[in-house]
Amino acid sequence: AACIAAVVAPPSMAAQSTAAPAARSAAPAPAASPLQVKVAQSTAFTRIEFHWAARVSVTQTREGQVLTLRFSRDATPDIALLRATPPKWLKSADMRHENGALVLVLTLADNAYARIGNADGATFVNLFERPADAPAPQAAATPPPPDQTPAPRANPLPASGVVHMTAAVNGPQIRFEFPFAAPLGAAVFQREGAVWIVFDTPATLDVSRAPRGVPQYLSMQALKGPTWSAVRIATPGPIAAVAEDTGSGWVVTLQPINRPAFVPVKVERADDEGPPTLQAALSGATGVFWIQDPAVGDRFAAVTARGPAKGLAEPRTYLQFRLPRSAQGLAVEPLADNLDVAFSGDIVSITRPGGLILSSATAAVDAEQSALGAPVPAPLPALFGADWANTGQGGFFKRYDALVAAVAAQPNVVGQGSPAAHMALARFMVGSQLSYEAIGILDDALRLHPSLSSDAEFRGLRGMAKTMARRFAEASADFASPALADDPSAAAWRAYIAAQTGQWDDVQREAVAGASSFVQFPAVWRARFARAAAQAALAKGDNPAARTWIAFALEAPAPPIERLHTRLVQAHLMEAEGDRARALAVYTAIEKAPTDELAAPATLRATQILLDTGRITPLQAAAVFSSLRYRWRGDAFELETIRTLGQLYLAQGRYREALEAFKSAGNRMPDLPQAVQLQADLSAAFRSLFLDGTADGLEPVQALALFYDFRDLTPVGADGDLMVRRLVRRLVDVDLLDQAETLLKYQVENRLDGIAKAQVATDLATIYLMDRKPEEALNTINATRTTLLTNDLNAQRRVVTARALAGLQRYDGALEMLGTDVSQPANEVRAEIQWRQRAWPLAGASYERALGERWKTPGPLSAEEEGR
Repeated sequence: AACIAAVVAPPSMAAQSTAAPAARSAAPAPAASPLQVKVAQSTAFTRIEFHWAARVSVTQTREGQVLTLRFSRDATPDIALLRATPPKWLKSADMRHENGALVLVLTLADNAYARIGNADGATFVNLFERPADAPAPQAAATPPPPDQTPAPRANPLPASGVVHMTAAVNGPQIRFEFPFAAPLGAAVFQREGAVWIVFDTPATLDVSRAPRGVPQYLSMQALKGPTWSAVRIATPGPIAAVAEDTGSGWVVTLQPINRPAFVPVKVERADDEGPPTLQAALSGATGVFWIQDPAVGDRFAAVTARGPAKGLAEPRTYLQFRLPRSAQGLAVEPLADNLDVAFSGDIVSITRPGGLILSSATAAVDAEQSALGAPVPAPLPALFGADWANTGQGGFFKRYDALVAAVAAQPNVVGQGSPAAHMALARFMVGSQLSYEAIGILDDALRLHPSLSSDAEFRGLRGMAKTMARRFAEASADFASPALADDPSAAAWRAYIAAQTGQWDDVQREAVAGASSFVQFPAVWRARFARAAAQAALAKGDNPAARTWIAFALEAPAPPIERLHTRLVQAHLMEAEGDRARALAVYTAIEKAPTDELAAPATLRATQILLDTGRITPLQAAAVFSSLRYRWRGDAFELETIRTLGQLYLAQGRYREALEAFKSAGNRMPDLPQAVQLQADLSAAFRSLFLDGTADGLEPVQALALFYDFRDLTPVGADGDLMVRRLVRRLVDVDLLDQAETLLKYQVENRLDGIAKAQVATDLATIYLMDRKPEEALNTINATRTTLLTNDLNAQRRVVTARALAGLQRYDGALEMLGTDVSQPANEVRAEIQWRQRAWPLAGASYERALGERWKTPGPLSAEEEGR
């Protein structure tokens, strides 16, 4: 480790930021996915389902009887049924496209009530008659909640009323400064692909000095309301924002850092006896401002506060509103009507008439688990809990026995009892790295409690266990659950799984979405997630992003083996940047690692560099690669080793060994991109040998043996037929007629149809004649008759048939087959028949016609001419 540190740690690295990389390395947003709208109706309710081909989020707003659904993707669905013949409880439907998003507007009947949810990957709207105790919908004309402005204070505006923003770019960071004339409150938060900066004064913000063409943001827009001003900064993906109060203004920095740089805001339920209310302790709160988002079209509340910076490290979602991540102040996104946001002193309260719905679906389960003293849920559904691996003073088995006893005490009847004990035991198993045991416990919990299939924590916990068990396809299914669609901790796992299967575009997208949760994972997994993102960046050629991710991974206090894994990726980066000397030094050091999982890839890379630089011979390199095939097996490295070895053999002309190496991987791990590349290499090598002429340098017998041993690689179609016919010509040239016949016979009987079959059969019959097998030739021609042949091929087949009949001494039939054909091949057969019949005058005339006027041309005769 000391050797590696000395090699890889240049002086500048110590000063690098160690937080999660910025979103600038994110993959481009996927194209809009198609949407299918389905409608069903019963006597009790109407159901409208929205089925997207990819994950999509939806926000809803309700004004009176108008329900508006805004999807995060765009599409043009067929809603003719909703428009032409609206189902019960629906008056009309319309759609529009706004800023790359689809907006559906449903106008409900006067007595209709709507419920919205997600099930089986689809968003649904259930319409039914409004219950008697249901609150009446908000009237469309109801004005928005009023802004709550700050108390009197010194005017923060400059004399001109214009605040000129300045900007500075420093590597991956970009710094925006807003100089005011006096202290003021601000809110800085992220929502819907943008960073918002809101001030509690109606300033005119001049953002004309913002730099252009930088990767940290896409566009910037200044906004102004009657009591507030704001800047909306569109970003290419999630990015960290840091806010700093300068005393007479604010500085906001966008950077690839996720470490909170503020005092966390505590949000909890109010403990008074009034309607259920949520309260946030936001010291120095100065105002609540309702803002219309010009890009999204919805409304949200911004709560500003004085410095120092204080914010919300992770987003929170409740049934009726959402709190986005913030670096300063708060933002509140309504998901229901009549939401009230206000502040009194340092307390911000969020409520509705009649109170909020704050109890979660798993509240009773969580309370029961706490009462048991069992491991409790983590803050996010796919995180590790801090207490999951705790065994207490009694040790592992005593803790395990207690948790198993709690499971055994539950009734073994579907739908009865609580899943609390199962979930607690599964958390303990996952925390103890016992993945297979956790999977069994969770599957049993699902058997007894089928409703867990839509529970976010259950899907996250089972996905974690299956990932640790390397059952990546099954884990992907769990993390693809709609319950985890917008969860950053699940995105981190999706990125890691995609890296294991080489889906680099998915890694980049999911790593950016999950970067905010990386710091909440244990150091080992934090390093693994960052390393996966670095590998994706390397594969996509984004070396700066790879460097940032590697620095973040190395900052995690992970065990030495994990750090060596990261150093291995760092050496790949050095190699990609052309610094092969440093890369070789790191590979050589890692070769001494005590585990082959590290030492084998390092040896492979080091040997490749030594070969490329001429320090070892191809024979020596091949010996090393061949030994590595059996040193570490079962993942992408094995396939990479086989591919490297096969390509080296090809370069040396060791064709059989190359094909054997390529084929030795078989069909294992077919989902890995390396497996696809390996199969492509195998097919390309075979085509090069027998289609492009590479095998022409081999002895015909060697070429034939090679073809026979790997003939299952022969491509279907014209290319495969051409391979066989070229090989047959070489065999005929050296009088290996039996082998040529076998090849063509296999083609005729097993691979060909129609005209191609007749053509190859004609070639086979010709070889039979050369091998003095006229009867087989005649049978071959007769077995491949068809009415679809060209005139030339028909003429060729008649000549071959005549030769076969002549070989069977059926001369009259042969001459009849030739008929009036006076072509040179026909005349040659006719002359041969006349010679065999001892019709010397006719034969002499035929041969003389074949020679034509050759007597006029001086020069020696050819062997064929001499024979005539």
